[in-house]
Amino acid sequence: MTSELREAIRGVRDRLKLADRRVVNTTDRTNVFRQITGADYISLGALFVGWASALLFVRGEPNWALLAMFGAFCLDKADGWYARRTGTSSPFGRQVDSFIDIFAYLVPAVLLYHFVLAPSVFASLIVGFLVLAFGGLRLVRHNNDGFGSDDGASYYHGTTVVHTNLVVVANYFVATFVGGWNGWLAGLLICAACPLMVSDYKAYKTDVSHALAGLAAVVAAGLALALEFGYL
Repeated sequence: MTSELREAIRGVRDRLKLADRRVVNTTDRTNVFRQITGADYISLGALFVGWASALLFVRGEPNWALLAMFGAFCLDKADGWYARRTGTSSPFGRQVDSFIDIFAYLVPAVLLYHFVLAPSVFASLIVGFLVLAFGGLRLVRHNNDGFGSDDGASYYHGTTVVHTNLVVVANYFVATFVGGWNGWLAGLLICAACPLMVSDYKAYKTDVSHALAGLAAVVAAGLALALEFGYL
């Protein structure tokens, strides 16, 4: 073996040393597992159920997918309640929550439109892009700006991803029960709702708004079950 070959092998072996690749503990490094709280584990549960919803949409089971999505909604609300109750709210937790909102609300919404409502791939391409783009930008802005405050009342800057998700779900039921409503009209309405997520509209965070969102989810879940079992 030539000296050049031995040097080449030694160089490859040195580059593969895992100890040299490991980031040392510093104040600039975030240890993810030490940062995760009970609220974040609830958020991860929402991610799991949101992923189940996506798979059900792909398998052509929109009503069961909606029920799974509403389960993710409940877990998403539970993580915030738990964080406030235990005093474990943090900027890291807020980013975890925003990351999971993508899979709990935005991805199911675009899959619902694509597999059930979209009249063409082109329509699905445009609607899906706008929902994901504006929804993602809305979550980034929320992580950067946080909540606004108006005389002690907290509000979101712009409508939320929950509002946009509800617009898509509402169009699903309208298209099911109202003759003449189709994927083109639904797509136009959804596209019009997307920019509102990055607008200056104040969406107040109140007990009433949470109750209304919960009521809408319960009603939609009931309709999905009724459709699935042939009652409607």
